[in-house]
Amino acid sequence: MNHKPVRGKVGRNDPCPCGSGLKYKWCCMVRRPADADRIREYYLNQYSIRLKEPADIEGIRQAGRLVVDTLDHLAGQIRPGVTTDQLDTLAHEFTIHHGGIPAPLNYKGFPRSICTSVNEVICHGIPGNRFLREGDIINIDVTTILHGYYADANKTYFVGRPSPDARKIVDVTRECLRRGMAAVRSGGTTGDIGWAIQQHAESHGCSVVREFVGHGVGFAFHEEPQIPHFGRRGHGIPLVPGMVFTIEPMINLGERHLKILSDQWTAITADGSLSAQFEQTILVTEDGCESLTPFDLS
Repeated sequence: MNHKPVRGKVGRNDPCPCGSGLKYKWCCMVRRPADADRIREYYLNQYSIRLKEPADIEGIRQAGRLVVDTLDHLAGQIRPGVTTDQLDTLAHEFTIHHGGIPAPLNYKGFPRSICTSVNEVICHGIPGNRFLREGDIINIDVTTILHGYYADANKTYFVGRPSPDARKIVDVTRECLRRGMAAVRSGGTTGDIGWAIQQHAESHGCSVVREFVGHGVGFAFHEEPQIPHFGRRGHGIPLVPGMVFTIEPMINLGERHLKILSDQWTAITADGSLSAQFEQTILVTEDGCESLTPFDLS
């Protein structure tokens, strides 16, 4: 991204000369190398956000490759008659074989290595003896620790031939993630991401789950910042290079409200409507963003 040159003295609280509408200190000023340490310290103290260094980013990128490879490994096994427990076993064995650790296993008491969320399940579905059926949709959420670094991604899959409703919610949600990622840029805000997602979902008569959000990731499973999938442009935390977080919109075909089942993990739509989710781990760069768990969203 090219920026207009700064002419004369520009104060840190003045509008940035590049025309972004942000204060200079949150836009082009961030790009001054001499200020890198100051920015890292400020974000840690102000927002509890730990910006990532190049070595950290490479570590997260390697963990991300294993996450995507695990999802690809499972994709070929999704068919009617397979249980979610079988998918969990496959994911666990694949992860361990490639030197990783399944982050969800025993995380705050979660009993399995992946989340499997079928049809009306929004997120945190616990693998078990549920058989997949023709026409189901299933979200598989994989978080992997590799050499101490975390990466996180998920996809929603069709089981056999999808119904029109299933195809709609999956297509809308996939596009929500793509638009959320497209809104990421240095000098933007977390609110830009949520706005882009909310506008697309609601324009298609769908709703955005608000109780669960994206999150920082890399050094731990969940870090700051939180990334809501709804919001207002220009609001929230300013984005700067080195931030790593997930964008993971949960979109319902019906109303946005949810219920938590007695297992204290599984979230389902209150009206029983279908729900879908897509997620990638995103790095904010100087000129946009890079997915550290890249897969095709077309």
